[in-house]
Amino acid sequence: MSEALTGLKRSCMCGNVTEEMIGQEITVMGWVQRRRDLGQLIFIALRDRTGLMQIAVDGNVAAPELFQKAEASRSEFVLAVRGLVAARTEGNINPNMKTGTVELIASEIRILSESETTPFQIEDSITVKDDLRLKYRYLDLRRPNQLYNMVLRHKVVQEMRNFLDTQDFLEIETPILGKSTPEGARDYLVPSRVHPGNFYGLPQSPQLYKQLLMVSGMDRYYQVAKCFRDEDLRADRQPEFTQVDMELSFVDVEDIMDINERMMQKTFKEIMNVDVPLPMDRMTYKEAMERFGSDKPDVRFGMELVNISEVVKDTEFVVFQNALQAGGSVRAINAKGCGSFPRKKIDSLVEFVKTYRAKGLAWIAINADGTLKTQIAKFFSEEKLQEIVSAMDGQPGDLILICADSDKVVYDSLGALRLELSKILELTKADDFKFIWITEFPMLEWDEEANRFVAVHHPFTAPMDEDLHLLDTEPGKVRAKAYDIVLNGYELGGGSIRIHRRDIQQKMFELLGFTPEDAQERFGFLLDAFQYGVPPHGGLAFGLDRIIMLMTGATSIRDVIAFPKVKDASCPMTQAPGLVEEVQLDELGISINEVEEVEEVTE
Repeated sequence: MSEALTGLKRSCMCGNVTEEMIGQEITVMGWVQRRRDLGQLIFIALRDRTGLMQIAVDGNVAAPELFQKAEASRSEFVLAVRGLVAARTEGNINPNMKTGTVELIASEIRILSESETTPFQIEDSITVKDDLRLKYRYLDLRRPNQLYNMVLRHKVVQEMRNFLDTQDFLEIETPILGKSTPEGARDYLVPSRVHPGNFYGLPQSPQLYKQLLMVSGMDRYYQVAKCFRDEDLRADRQPEFTQVDMELSFVDVEDIMDINERMMQKTFKEIMNVDVPLPMDRMTYKEAMERFGSDKPDVRFGMELVNISEVVKDTEFVVFQNALQAGGSVRAINAKGCGSFPRKKIDSLVEFVKTYRAKGLAWIAINADGTLKTQIAKFFSEEKLQEIVSAMDGQPGDLILICADSDKVVYDSLGALRLELSKILELTKADDFKFIWITEFPMLEWDEEANRFVAVHHPFTAPMDEDLHLLDTEPGKVRAKAYDIVLNGYELGGGSIRIHRRDIQQKMFELLGFTPEDAQERFGFLLDAFQYGVPPHGGLAFGLDRIIMLMTGATSIRDVIAFPKVKDASCPMTQAPGLVEEVQLDELGISINEVEEVEEVTE
């Protein structure tokens, strides 16, 4: 039977009890972590979000009712305990516990709530399947490491808010129910009851609203914004996620980078006690792709891509020749010290790159005595193999891995392979933070399926001034005033200087295949606003979930979101999404078409 709090008020959190409080009467409340019954002496470790406090009940001196309640207490029962703070005896001190030198001699215990046996122990040291953890997420969040993630997330947001306030930003909320403007990921749609047949779109970002705020003269805006994208999930993606979003007027690229560098520096110093050197390194998109095969390179280790197309262009190896004749390239990485890998392990690397559409890998292992071992020996002279090794700065014990295909396939394959090898070789540490800006992204890329250009970032990104003349003649070569901030191989945030001229914005829509009528239908409110004086402006949005994931060393953003979704965008805890009542659908004018599964007929 649970008891009320009448006449009892919490005076201290469990983890905040100190030696200075010895002799004081206090009241703590929390959950039973564990109970030790030594006959006439019972110890209860009581837990709240600040830590543990040991409760002591001596049956030789305690009232029978008090002792009975201590005996009745079980793991995860919720208790209120009043008593005197006392020093622990020397043999009872726990140096691994924040409150390990004191204990509470209970004078009153109230059982506020009982608990059934939990499906897993509320401890960090045990392994629990993700499905079970997320089904009982409210229990999982009681575990210290998950609690730590939530506390750190709060502190990071608070630190960023405080910093942006000192930089004259206004925190302004933008609508969640907006107009669907599909360009990129799919929108989540919300049907309107009062406008039958019409739908709101949940925001993939506050992009258009924050640009309109610049037209409104707000000058500097930010928001901790909830965003939604109906896309396939990965470890660092969720259907709903949080951005630290900002937009500034009368600025250039340097201004935006400066503010965000200083915000990252202050946040990492205050929260992690990590010194982030400024200015952060910068690298163009072109250089990042050629050196690392990725526009979000992990620069904590080397193993960079090397273009050996010139070295092998005159060979007769058909795989290399086909790639070069099709306009592709032959590139390689040097996996230092991996020349002793067994053939089975090398074959697993070959299979790994095939998931990135590579047809395979050529490899050259350099033995300790300098001799070479390779599966392509019959296609090359010893001199040519040594020339490749020399181009790759190969040394005894190294393994050279070569990919030949279109540039995209080569970049994707070798870029992913160097990351895979870094895991195998344990080349990086989670607490080594290396920031870098990636700049000068292409403004457009050709979509073969849609047979048109699509925006690399979004349709409102400004082209670089020196490339404006290419918009009419070679739009695929136009670079954007876009920039991403990357940390340890993850894109933390991206932004750009925006188009503020109506004529250039219309030209951008034209390049993307929008007719004037299409552009007006989708973005008319923005184009109309551009008739009334638009300041030059730009911004950036950080993925808050990713930042916290990297700070905590978590392997998935699910671990830093209170109630995350799983890969199919469902919630194991609430069973969302779910069916709704027919009357709700009738009010919205919606009918559900059932899709019949066709059974395969086998003979």
